[in-house]
Amino acid sequence: MTETKSPRGRLFLMMVLEFFIWGAWLPLIYSYLPSLGFTPLQQAWILSAFPLAAIVGMFFSNQFADRHFAAERFLGFSQLVGGLALLGLGFTRAFWPFFALMAAHCLLYVPTLSIVNSIAFAHMRDPQKEFGLIRMGGTLGWILAAWPFTFILVDWARVRAAAPAGVAAWLGTVLGSGLTGPALRQATRWTFVVAGAASLALAAFSLALPHTPPKKRPAAAPSAERFAWLEAFRLLKHPFVLVLWLITFVDAFVHNLYFNWTGTFLGAAREAGGVGIPGNWIMPVMSLGQVSELLTMLVLGVVLKKLGWRLTMLIGVLGHAGRFAVYAFFASAPWAIVAVQVLHGICYAFFFATVYIFVDTYFPKDVRSSAQGLFNVMILGLGVLAANTFGPVLMQSVYTVAGVTDFRSMFLLPCLTALGAAVVLAAAFRPPSVRGE
Repeated sequence: MTETKSPRGRLFLMMVLEFFIWGAWLPLIYSYLPSLGFTPLQQAWILSAFPLAAIVGMFFSNQFADRHFAAERFLGFSQLVGGLALLGLGFTRAFWPFFALMAAHCLLYVPTLSIVNSIAFAHMRDPQKEFGLIRMGGTLGWILAAWPFTFILVDWARVRAAAPAGVAAWLGTVLGSGLTGPALRQATRWTFVVAGAASLALAAFSLALPHTPPKKRPAAAPSAERFAWLEAFRLLKHPFVLVLWLITFVDAFVHNLYFNWTGTFLGAAREAGGVGIPGNWIMPVMSLGQVSELLTMLVLGVVLKKLGWRLTMLIGVLGHAGRFAVYAFFASAPWAIVAVQVLHGICYAFFFATVYIFVDTYFPKDVRSSAQGLFNVMILGLGVLAANTFGPVLMQSVYTVAGVTDFRSMFLLPCLTALGAAVVLAAAFRPPSVRGE
């Protein structure tokens, strides 16, 4: 700890704002991009800006933040410039300007996902006990990002025509008048405006975060690698680290197919195989997963101590298989599709959050930030890149024929993939029982 007074409140709010930004624009972008007239290839390019930024961040931004800049200052600068780029996205419809602004935002935002973890870990006494509680702020931020759109993505002409009398009647009319079709896709641009405003707010708030100085390479250690990411990569020679790294790629791929396909699936008409949820309720329904994540994070520390690393992660991976199985076989039961969103929290907390804690436990202190970046290459980089490259093509060109999408066959793909990853994890992941520096 660098301060006598605990900074947990500030760290919690930092996480709230950090994930509010991402949660505001991500869920609906997959249906928004086709409405701008972008081809599947152009959509893949735009969606790939985020994972490519994660990979670049591993070799560039994370390196600078880890050993050359105070983490909170790097966070503030990145959110200031990235927030302005997000605001621009709300008013851009041409491909190349849209791609350039998205690339600028992602190159600056993605590294901060590791940086906020580094800031949090630097100011915690017991990471296994405290990280789940602080990271809960990120989950809350994602939930909060969904709910303003129940009032933004509304057919206000319909509300005015209904002329409801009284607050209760007005509120019921608004909540029941969600946009659909082309009007919904056009209004989705406001997701970028809201995300940009949150990014600027975090840039200002970073001035109040506890100071987290750069970790300089010790001059007395001539054998130390010049680049921290090289030191992190060297740890892949341990089989248990390599296995987890590869499983992380598969899980990230499956995890991001959920984001690629769920919004469209929820909004599609029932006669077309979808769930038929109004546009202003798609994000709140998806946010039920983050509500579950919020509760799951509360018990993560206890679960880790009781079940251990492997079993906890295994439950997280199997959660994906269960969710996509329900998508595939119970699309005609909207209540089941809504209820199964709660598995998202288990998928995230029991696998990805556990991976972050595992990295902090097993990696040497001087490369932990870069080690977080190493796994973020899979969680936010290659796994997302694979999902965002193949997701639009699979949905629009493989599983959609004559305008009708075969959702069942499409969702069986990530279901079976997750089952395969669970088998490998159970059979091959054998971490040592004690920490080895």
